[in-house]
Amino acid sequence: MKSGRLLQASLTLFILFSSSHGGHSEPGTPLKMDQALLTFQNQLTEEVQVLYTSDFCYKCVYQHMVTVKPSSGNDSAVVSTKFTLTIQVRSRNETLCRWSQTYGEGGRYTVWIHMPEASSDPSCSHTVEKSPNNAYLPLLVAALLLAVISLVFIGVPHIYSSRCTSKFIKTICCQGRQYSVDDAEAFEAEHNTSKSKPTRLSSLDTFRGFSLTVMVFVNYGGGGYWFFQHAPWNGLTVADLVMPWFVFIIGTSVVLAFRSMQRRGVSRLQLLRKITWRTAVLLLLGFCFLNYSPRDGALSLSWLRVPGVLQRLGFTYFVLSLLQTFWGQKEIPQRESHWWSPVQDVLLYWQQWLIIILLETLWLCLTLLMPVPGCPTGYLGAGGIGDNGLYPNCTGGAAGYIDRWMFGDNMYRYPTCKELYLTTQPFDPEGVLGTINSIVMGFLGMQAGKIIVFYKGRTFHILCRFLVWAVILGISAAILSKCTRDGGFIPVNKNLWSLSYVMCMGCFSFLLLGGMYFITDTKNWWGGQPFIFPGMNSILVYVGHSLLGFYFPFSWEMHITESHWEWLFQSLWGTALWVLIAYLLYRKKFFLKI
Repeated sequence: MKSGRLLQASLTLFILFSSSHGGHSEPGTPLKMDQALLTFQNQLTEEVQVLYTSDFCYKCVYQHMVTVKPSSGNDSAVVSTKFTLTIQVRSRNETLCRWSQTYGEGGRYTVWIHMPEASSDPSCSHTVEKSPNNAYLPLLVAALLLAVISLVFIGVPHIYSSRCTSKFIKTICCQGRQYSVDDAEAFEAEHNTSKSKPTRLSSLDTFRGFSLTVMVFVNYGGGGYWFFQHAPWNGLTVADLVMPWFVFIIGTSVVLAFRSMQRRGVSRLQLLRKITWRTAVLLLLGFCFLNYSPRDGALSLSWLRVPGVLQRLGFTYFVLSLLQTFWGQKEIPQRESHWWSPVQDVLLYWQQWLIIILLETLWLCLTLLMPVPGCPTGYLGAGGIGDNGLYPNCTGGAAGYIDRWMFGDNMYRYPTCKELYLTTQPFDPEGVLGTINSIVMGFLGMQAGKIIVFYKGRTFHILCRFLVWAVILGISAAILSKCTRDGGFIPVNKNLWSLSYVMCMGCFSFLLLGGMYFITDTKNWWGGQPFIFPGMNSILVYVGHSLLGFYFPFSWEMHITESHWEWLFQSLWGTALWVLIAYLLYRKKFFLKI
C-alpha cells in the first residue's frame, strides 16, 4: 500500500550493481547499505567478460558487469547483497566458470580468474579482503527493544491492578473496549457477551490497526530491508501482506455494520445514500492525495495517476456494500438440524456467491484467454529481460494491456519490477483486473463476518469455521502456485492480485483474525494496544502519513548510508509517532468519520 512518491524515492535500493572501472579504485570505493565490492583479477592471457543475473529474476537474461583485460588485468563492481547472484565468466562465447552466491553487506571480495597448475581448465576462486557487516544486527536490536517495551506495558498494569495507585498508568494500559464513531457503524459488531446491547469487536480494530502500523512502517522504508518492501514480481514480502488484510476487514465490517443497521430499521435507500457518499469521498481522497503534495509543486496532468490504493478500497467497499444491501439482508434461521445447516452461512447467500463466481470467471478469462498484441496468451510475467528476454513489452500480460488501454500514461510508472527486470512499460498494481480480485478478497472477509453473526455466542464454532476456511484457501493457493515462487499455474503475485495471492492472503487473514478474536474478544487477555488506536482512526493515519511522510519530525535527510541503523530508526520513529497521534486522538474521543 505504498504511495507512489514513497515508492519512487526507494527505487534506488533495487539497483543490482554499479560498475567502478579501473583496478586502482577498489580499496577506496565507498559502499552503501546492501552493497558489496567485487574485484576481478584476470591472470589468463585472454580478455574475459563477467556477466550476472539475480536468482530472484525469473529466467532473466544475463547482464554485463565488467570486462577484465588479460595478464593481471583487474576491474571491480559494486553488487547488491539483497538477493543471490549468479555470476559467470566468459571468454570467446565460452563459459569459463559460474557460481551463485549471496554476498554480505559491506564486504569486499576478490575473484581470481586463473589456470590451476594441475588442470587445463580455468577456474575462479574467492578471497575475502574485508569481512561483511552484520546487516541484521540493527533489526535484532530493534526487535529486542520492542520486546522489552511490550513486556513493560503488559507487566506494569498487572503489577498495579491490585492497587489503584496510578490512575494514569491504568488509563493507558488497562482500558477495556470502548465505543467510537470511526467510520461509524461500518465497524460496529455484535459480540458474544452476557449483555444484550451490542459492543464493538476489539479484534477488528486491532487487526486493522496492526495492518495499518505495518503499512506505515514499510512506507517509511522498513529500515531499507528488502523483505519490508514489495516483491519485484512473484512471491511475498511483508509489504505485500497489508493491503489484503485491509480489504478483508472491510468485508467483515460491512456484514457486521449492515446487520446492525438492519436491526435499527435503516431503509435500503438510506443505505444506498450512505455507501455512495463514502465511496465518493474515498475516491476523491485517493485521487487528490495520490497526485498532489506540497513537495510536488504545480499540478501537472503529464504525471496524473488514475488508479490508487484508496480508489481501489473505495470501489471494493462499494461493490461489497451493494452485495450486502440487495442480497445480504437475511434473517438468521433458528438453529434447527438440517442437512444444509453446516453450510447455511454459504447457501443462504447464494446470490452473492453467484456474482463472485462470475467475477472470478471474468478475471480468469481475461487474464488467461484474452489475446494481447505481441505477447503469449495467458502471460503472467514481468516482461523486460525476464523469460529469456522474449517478451520485453508484455509486463503484466492482459492486466497491463487493459490498464494501458484505459489510462494511457496516467498510471504508475515505477512498478516494483522495473529495476530488477529492466522493464520499460508502466504497470499499476492497483489496476482494473486486480480490483476484481480485490472484491473477491473482501468477500472472503464478508464470509468471516457471516460466521461471527451466525455462530454468535459459540466461540468454538467460530474458530473452527475460521480454521476450515484457512485450510481450504491455503491448500488452493498451494495447488495453484505448486508451492513455488515462479513455477505454478498461477503464481502468488501482489502486482497482479492473482487468484493464488488472494487465496493465500485469505488463509492468513482467517488465521490472524481468528487468533485476535480469541485473545481480545473471547479471553480478554489483551485489549489490542497499541494497534487498536490507529485501527480506530485508520483513514486519518493513512492520509496523514501519506501527506507528511517526507516532513520533520516524521523523517529527515539521512547521513548514515553505509548501514541500516539510521533508516531503521527513522522508520520506527515515524511509525511510533503516528501510533502516538492515534492514541492522543483516542483519548480526546476524536475519530475521523466518513
